[in-house]
Amino acid sequence: MTKDMMAKALSDFFAEEGVEKMDLTTYKSHGTKVPVKDYMLRRAFGSWSRVLSAMKKRHPVVVAVKAPTPTPAPAPKAKKKAEK
Repeated sequence: MTKDMMAKALSDFFAEEGVEKMDLTTYKSHGTKVPVKDYMLRRAFGSWSRVLSAMKKRHPVVVAVKAPTPTPAPAPKAKKKAEK
């Protein structure tokens, strides 16, 4: 697996998780769900910060921002009828 393929797989994984970047312990905690083992990434790039830097330059993660749901407008208060 080339460095470019590793960066692409990592970028796709981050996009699937909905995060822009992840620290090493969090990445390791995903276990076998990760596309490339952490030691392979660190062997190819040197350190985790270099892995993230190379991924950001080669295949930036585009995280979709969810639009907040609009809150319903409060119902208008009923006016009291004036008695004569």
